[in-house]
Amino acid sequence: MSTPAGHSCSKRFSDYPCCHRQWRHRGHCRFVHGYSRSFTCWFRAHHLDAHGFVVDFSSLRDLEQRLAEQFDHTFLVNADDPLLEQWRSLHEQGALDLRVMTNVGMEASAELVWGWANELLRARDHGRSCCWRVEARENEKNAATFTRTPGWFGSGAPSSRLPDEPPAMEDLNDADLNDVAAIPEIWPAP
Repeated sequence: MSTPAGHSCSKRFSDYPCCHRQWRHRGHCRFVHGYSRSFTCWFRAHHLDAHGFVVDFSSLRDLEQRLAEQFDHTFLVNADDPLLEQWRSLHEQGALDLRVMTNVGMEASAELVWGWANELLRARDHGRSCCWRVEARENEKNAATFTRTPGWFGSGAPSSRLPDEPPAMEDLNDADLNDVAAIPEIWPAP
């Protein structure tokens, strides 16, 4: 089945209560504070799957699990936070469930989720579908988005790679390498 050029869908993942701080901020954001985060992912595909879907939402459970592990009742801190050792100590004492990220902000969180969604879709759909936009929302008033079509999706031709087979380096283009490099590191590793 062919999909018209503008055909896409979206899925919202919500209710991830967590806290963080932006230690460099001169205002109140430098203090530990929390929100119930939500993420909306937009998907597109070169063609619909056998069921007529751009993305089968029931197939996104791995992404939903990853979101829960990262954001559900966790404390997010930047890797360069000067109190990192204290946060790690509190984590080891069971006082908080620490996640160390390159950047805990909503913009970087949207980019992180975009990377996770595309990692899943590329491996599973062989380039048929991608996530082209993620909105990370901390409340009704504040949200940030990350929008990019992965370089591997732009060719229009699905990959012939098997699902478990990583791409060969010669098959990667500069955009693919940038996509991989854009995914921030987290601690502890999932």
